[in-house]
Amino acid sequence: MKSKFPLVALIGKYQTVASGASGASSRNVLEDIAQFLHAQGCDVIFEHDTALNMGISGYPVLNLLAIGKQCDLALVVGGDGTMLGIGRQLAPFGVPLIGINQGRLGFITDIPLGSYRATLAPMLRGQFEEDHRSLIHARVLRDGHCVFDALAMNDVVVNRGATSGMVELRVEVDGHFVANQRADGLIIATPTGSTAYSLSAGGPILHPSIPGWVLVPIAPHTLSNRPIVLANATEIAIEVVAGRDASASFDTQSLASLLHGDRIVVTRSDHHVRFLHPKGWSYFDTLRQKLHWNEGVA
Repeated sequence: MKSKFPLVALIGKYQTVASGASGASSRNVLEDIAQFLHAQGCDVIFEHDTALNMGISGYPVLNLLAIGKQCDLALVVGGDGTMLGIGRQLAPFGVPLIGINQGRLGFITDIPLGSYRATLAPMLRGQFEEDHRSLIHARVLRDGHCVFDALAMNDVVVNRGATSGMVELRVEVDGHFVANQRADGLIIATPTGSTAYSLSAGGPILHPSIPGWVLVPIAPHTLSNRPIVLANATEIAIEVVAGRDASASFDTQSLASLLHGDRIVVTRSDHHVRFLHPKGWSYFDTLRQKLHWNEGVA
């Protein structure tokens, strides 16, 4: 049967690959996947930096902008961190993503590398589940001017400095004052990010279909400051009131240094990320496997 995706982009995790055996192994994996895709009737291109850093030749290459405009599918081989970065950049184009897990947890790169052939073959013929994930649009405002602008799939985190005490943060929702919080920081997480830093800080797990965010204080001074779930149609504003060397991070992959009076304004992005999963995929299966639920149960 003809592939539903005539042109497929292959994107690998190359940033931390050292020269030698590990680099050769990663290159072999990507070349094996490319050959498999060809056998399934797909034309294959490699993302430019993947091909350059892996030493892959013999295939057409495109940058991410061109992939977004031209490709029918992007296949990401790596871990969740790799997928976060690619997902944010391709979201405006609506390109569907499939993740092959070459990392550790694999909440959003959920196809095991060892079984990719059996799993991908029916997906390429149209047998898959589609899963849309929301994005956060965050801006840092200083004296009324935007000095930093970013998208996040997991979370926006406002943190205290590495060597300083707590920060004091004024929190507003849709222009209404909520509280001044003294804490090590504050997390605004999407449902996708609810299983990341937010979970470690005591936040709840949100199902991806819930149009919400979770606001989670990090080590709050007042123990009654608890996580709260908010509709993602709201605008959340966090103002730095006190504390030294505070910063804001966006999916941990981009960072902004903050001054007193800076406001981090968070709204829902107009874009979302399209993930494709094997037929029969369930979010609860992912939670059970990755969080080791039911271990020891007969």
